[in-house]
Amino acid sequence: MNALAPPSGDGCSACEETGGWWFHLRRCAECGRIGCCDSSPSQHARRHFEETGHPLIRTFEPGEGWYWHYPTAQFADGPELPPPQNHPLEQPAPGPAGRVPADWRERLHPR
Repeated sequence: MNALAPPSGDGCSACEETGGWWFHLRRCAECGRIGCCDSSPSQHARRHFEETGHPLIRTFEPGEGWYWHYPTAQFADGPELPPPQNHPLEQPAPGPAGRVPADWRERLHPR
């Protein structure tokens, strides 16, 4: 695990590439890739795990610090990651600003 990898950006890398939007953000503890959560329409953080096998994510939301281990579907301990620990405070959730549809609540995946 390369816990020295910085975050790949301020938002979900795949959503940024496709013009999508996210509910909350997650950071791969192994490579730093930022993906959208399981409630988001595209679930890019989970897809990243499925494609790479990188098992551990950390929340990338302000004021949170938990880790999630996909293989066990449980909260877990994780390594100290380099900053930043969350997306910019001025960035809304859901986000990014200007791309979130008015009916975003109806488009979320159930938890």
